[in-house]
Amino acid sequence: MKLKIKKIALSAAILMTTVLLASCGSKSSSKNYSTTGSGNGSYQGVIKDGRYRTSKARGVNVSQNDNRYNLKSFESGLTQVSKKVFSTKNYIFQEGQYINTSTVESWLGRKTKNNPHGLNPAEGKKSNPNPEYIQQIEEQDYMQESGNSMKLKGVTIGIGINSEYNYQKKTGGPSFTKKISDSEVQRQGEIAAQKILTRLRKKPALKNVPIVIALYKQAPDDSLVGGTFFAYSKNNGDTVGNWTKLDYKNEVLPKASASAKDSPSENDNDSFSNFKSQIQSFFPNLSGVTAQAQYQNGTLSGMHITVTTQFYSQSEITSFTQYITRAAKRYLPSGIPIDIKIQSDSEIQAVVFRNSGSDNFQSHIFDSY
Repeated sequence: MKLKIKKIALSAAILMTTVLLASCGSKSSSKNYSTTGSGNGSYQGVIKDGRYRTSKARGVNVSQNDNRYNLKSFESGLTQVSKKVFSTKNYIFQEGQYINTSTVESWLGRKTKNNPHGLNPAEGKKSNPNPEYIQQIEEQDYMQESGNSMKLKGVTIGIGINSEYNYQKKTGGPSFTKKISDSEVQRQGEIAAQKILTRLRKKPALKNVPIVIALYKQAPDDSLVGGTFFAYSKNNGDTVGNWTKLDYKNEVLPKASASAKDSPSENDNDSFSNFKSQIQSFFPNLSGVTAQAQYQNGTLSGMHITVTTQFYSQSEITSFTQYITRAAKRYLPSGIPIDIKIQSDSEIQAVVFRNSGSDNFQSHIFDSY
């Protein structure tokens, strides 16, 4: 099994940097701690000794799945699950500090004599191997200020489970794919959840805090959208409690056909199609305009839009970005967070975005040097 480090999209990093810079400086009562500040329903982040606290195991996952959309959906979706338990008003976000890289690598490996803690089964026969079910694990910590210190008050663990397994019967031979049923995805996720909870409770710092475990079904490699979280459990003891089902769904817009007229996304598809037509009329030399729409309980909750251009002139990029900003406000659904990435085949040229709860779009154009 090979492991790899996730690459975060530049646009996401820039948006995060923008948020941090805009809100940085809201100080806590601790001498060594401060927070990034919060707004628009987002968590404050922990800054210690002047530095943002990064994860001790960020980015480790099994190389089995190459769908880049899964990475973004997994991270953002896990935060949304956390908000159901840890209020943004009462808790401060800290990236995982209790599971390090070597531990995650061990857990994501196959269970062998040399790796008894592997959550994935031994390979078995090369001609018909057992799937690698568990794809990725992520930890989020939730803190509260207590006097002059920051205390851990809760943890969220995300477990990504593959919906298909790709393998070769012999090195260099053809690839084969095993589909993993929804029931098996859930079963394997619940098995891994109990093992992880048991191991975490052995850490003194995690012995008594609430631990939320969320299960995520990975989208297949060829999917144009990421996977979704489908269940979570809040646990105060050593045994995983009842699971709460989640109704999350991702869709690609515009739709390839109009066959799903009863779909709740029909109006959203029409709105996006109008937006796409307008910007293509303004600048016809576009390679593509697509969106990943997120739904919670059948209601649109956000959009990630990608516009791929064929032009490089700085003045064209500036004019096009300004036009997209106006068109987005006019044609796209209101009341939800939306980010629009404008890119060529080789670089990101601009971003346009609207935060949750805001009516106006903001933009940033990257200079070409």
